[in-house]
Amino acid sequence: MNHQKLIQIKTNGESIPKADLEALISAYTNNEINDREMTPFLKAVYKQGMTDEEIFTLTEVMLNSGERIQFSGLDSYIADKHSTGGVGDKISIILAPILAAAGLAIPMLSGRSLGHTGGTVDKLETIPGLETNLSIQQFKDNVKNHGLCMMSQTENICPADRKIYALRDVTGTIDSIPLICGSIMSKKIAEGIQGLVLDIKTGNGAFMKTLEDAALLGKMLQKVGEAFGVKTDVIYSSMNQPLGSTAGMWCEIQESIDALKGHGRKDVMGVVYELGGKLLVQAGITRSESAAVSIQENLINSGKAYAKFEEMITAQNGDLSNLNKVNQPLFEIIVPAKTSGYVESMDTLNIGWAGVELGCGRRQKNDILDPTAGIEFLAKIGDEVTAGDPLFRCFNSDKNKLNSALNYIKNSVIIGPEKLSHTLFFNA
Repeated sequence: MNHQKLIQIKTNGESIPKADLEALISAYTNNEINDREMTPFLKAVYKQGMTDEEIFTLTEVMLNSGERIQFSGLDSYIADKHSTGGVGDKISIILAPILAAAGLAIPMLSGRSLGHTGGTVDKLETIPGLETNLSIQQFKDNVKNHGLCMMSQTENICPADRKIYALRDVTGTIDSIPLICGSIMSKKIAEGIQGLVLDIKTGNGAFMKTLEDAALLGKMLQKVGEAFGVKTDVIYSSMNQPLGSTAGMWCEIQESIDALKGHGRKDVMGVVYELGGKLLVQAGITRSESAAVSIQENLINSGKAYAKFEEMITAQNGDLSNLNKVNQPLFEIIVPAKTSGYVESMDTLNIGWAGVELGCGRRQKNDILDPTAGIEFLAKIGDEVTAGDPLFRCFNSDKNKLNSALNYIKNSVIIGPEKLSHTLFFNA
């Protein structure tokens, strides 16, 4: 195999034959070609795209590069959820326990931070003692015994994706539809699931800036899911402002716990219920998505959803005692409104990069995260503010990084005379 020739084929906008594409991805996975040599391929895919058949092949190679999980003898409907990434997106942490409490089995391989968006695993690891680096057998046992498990991608599952995923983050090739499809679907199919619901984010803080691009991605993900026998539903939700009241590390765990105890923000719970409804219908728990909302609300109000969260955390050796004493930031800054009026728009991308600067994300593969770091949103689109009112509270335990984050966030809100509403969902 001449990898340079194959990369040139893709650079020219042509299709790489299945066997050659398999050989190229395998060579990178097996360290026969290095990051520097692989980068032009990712950039060519980013620029030229891939055919459906190439995307199916990419997914299959990633899937077959490692172990596939099988849940033999499990009667529950096995399902998962995935988001394409957002600022303040803590939906998985809330939704998984609700669905497990409803009787579904939720094996969730979760990601780390990517670009300006936070990672579910990074957030979960702020819980003292919590183990996310589990063996596949531990993962399977937890799903069978407790109905859910959330762990980081292991070396045994889709190693080709794990390696490419890390390189995408530092080569400017994150928002490539073929690479996103291969990455998401290989991991999800490897989980041994029957059903999947996808939350495709669109807007100024999403990787897919327009609904048209989001729809292209959503439809391609559905195609891949169906090609591999996984029932796949898609919703399109807004990332024109951050989700919920916080974005960051430990602060998002706190917000998730509050939501599971019945105090979730309206926008957060709207996305939770929409996604959960799709899977409850898939599982045959109910035929009505409106009834599915009531089921989820009842599981929260009865305490069953939070109890399931505690059960999952305990099973993974996490410690939820003394919650108010852990991961407390050393420094904080309040960012005030410069003028009076209504919050008309938020630059979610800049807010996300402010979070990275605070210590919530990585610019390089080996960057160390700050579990105390985050941003609290004290006003959002449609809220009325007076000059001097607080818009954001930024916090962490590194004063230099805190001051640096202000460069991203200080001009990230537009205040004007018009009271606008925020659209949470889109039809594609």
